[in-house]
Amino acid sequence: MSAAAKHYDVIRKPIITEKATMASENGAVVFEVHIDANKPQIKEAVEGLFGVKVKAVNTTITKGKVKRFRGMLGKRKDVKKAYVTLEEGNTIDVNTGL
Repeated sequence: MSAAAKHYDVIRKPIITEKATMASENGAVVFEVHIDANKPQIKEAVEGLFGVKVKAVNTTITKGKVKRFRGMLGKRKDVKKAYVTLEEGNTIDVNTGL
């Protein structure tokens, strides 16, 4: 498996919400990551894919809600988010991927 494919297994997609946009004003980018990914793996993946220097990685796990669907109880999946703070002068435009 190539290095890029391994990085794409760690980072699922960027998260673009109001809170993530406020974080980007302080030099942070928010990604949805694999539930088993750890901080060094996330840092390596972001640096490898986007060519930037990462200052810090903070993670949070949002537990999936229990919801009803056609009268049956079901559970949404748990989601892990990574708040990646970049070094000064580094930016990632999540809209274009550059």
